[in-house]
Amino acid sequence: MHSNPRQAKPLPLAGDGSKWFWMRWLAISVIVMLLDQATKYAITASFQYNESKVILPFFNLVLAHNTGAAFSFLASASGWQREFFVVVSIIISAVLLWMLRASHTNRLLAAALALVLGGAFGNLYDRVAHGFVVDFIQLHAMGYVWPAFNVADSAICVGAGLLIWDSFRKPATDGTSPDRST
Repeated sequence: MHSNPRQAKPLPLAGDGSKWFWMRWLAISVIVMLLDQATKYAITASFQYNESKVILPFFNLVLAHNTGAAFSFLASASGWQREFFVVVSIIISAVLLWMLRASHTNRLLAAALALVLGGAFGNLYDRVAHGFVVDFIQLHAMGYVWPAFNVADSAICVGAGLLIWDSFRKPATDGTSPDRST
């Protein structure tokens, strides 16, 4: 039986069958980490510690050192938190790598994991190299100031949002990836 040449066939993603295909998502993680480190380097080279520059009425650049976790959680602890967060970051990164490899055909989930992983790598590098995370983005409005953050933190938050979005999608009926209609 001959197939109809006018009938369009869906184009497969290049490399979907390869056991190494998941590594393209890892490239996103590396790009996030490199962007994070480049911006931190630029701020560190241009600002003194705690120096702040108003960019917009709601946005400042500031050089801050965060020894705690997200939004300075545990920053005032006695010093044990550095090793704790390094170990936790390594464990979480290993789990994220495993999840990324296992679910690389679900594009939304893989993108989310890649962003979180890239952010985790960026902040992990800071903790190991400096003993603190460099933060420089500061948002404020009506007298309220949001704790300073960085590109890695932003990638983690966007990735977490995508993970939440992915969790609400309908599971696929053919076992490949979730229904994209939701």
